[in-house]
Amino acid sequence: MKLQSNAVRQWFDDHGSNLVSGGLRVLVILVAALVARALLHRAINRLVRSAVDGRLPGALHGLRDKARSLEPTVLLSERRRQRTETLGSVLRSIASATVGVIALAMVLGEIGLDLTPIVASAGIVGVAVGFGAQNLIKDFLAGMFMLLEDQYGVGDVVDAGAATGIVEAVTLRTTRLRDAEGTVWYVRNGEINRVGNKSQGWSRALLDVPLALGTDVPTARALALDAALALKQDEDYAGMLLEDPEVWGLQAIGADGLVLRITIKTVATKEGPIERALRERLIATFGEHDITIGVPQRPIGNVGP
Repeated sequence: MKLQSNAVRQWFDDHGSNLVSGGLRVLVILVAALVARALLHRAINRLVRSAVDGRLPGALHGLRDKARSLEPTVLLSERRRQRTETLGSVLRSIASATVGVIALAMVLGEIGLDLTPIVASAGIVGVAVGFGAQNLIKDFLAGMFMLLEDQYGVGDVVDAGAATGIVEAVTLRTTRLRDAEGTVWYVRNGEINRVGNKSQGWSRALLDVPLALGTDVPTARALALDAALALKQDEDYAGMLLEDPEVWGLQAIGADGLVLRITIKTVATKEGPIERALRERLIATFGEHDITIGVPQRPIGNVGP
């Protein structure tokens, strides 16, 4: 027993200083990693809060001005908040993972472990996981670029190919849409090959009016323009129109009749109400001047013996 005690004492005498110095170095590494993580998270949080409040560093002012030029006069706060907080969460996760991996490698080196087999095994596992989760990685990368490029956001009306509707949520993996019937669609970001955003900038109300073949086209043009201009004077719709209406003229001539095209530049996503209101006014105006809208029904005659 005394021999064992002496052996232990001798071992501590030989290695005690190394243990103390090694333990101190490990402790310093862990403390430094925690401090670095906290500082990185604080910097990311400040950047996210500044972006949500509309305050960006000078280097990012160009991107901010470009985004504002594509949106209506008021920047959608919910859209901006969700986009910046999602990116902030990703940046915090990346920062934590990077600091953790570096700290772990340094600690393992301090305790004398050979990192070569660990790195080789981690590489093999990483390749296997990456191959199996390639669709998930594709979704995340696509989501990152969608958020960074501000292709669309909460409240936008978009055509994502697989579904069309109002964007309710945007995450790194999926986009949630609600269509006109109230159905909620979850679309994987990696499966979106093209996006049509109907909420950026402005829209155009485009109305094709079918007329009978014998219609006096100049009169119909003048009446259609008067009806559209009267719509612009209406208080209920004046704020939706950005420019004076235009009658582009005959869009088509066929055996069944004529097609007259009318266009109005409107606030984004307001083309629907303008088109419906203009149809009602055209019916009333053309009816007062005996101009037939649509193709008149043709009698077939008696059918039977």
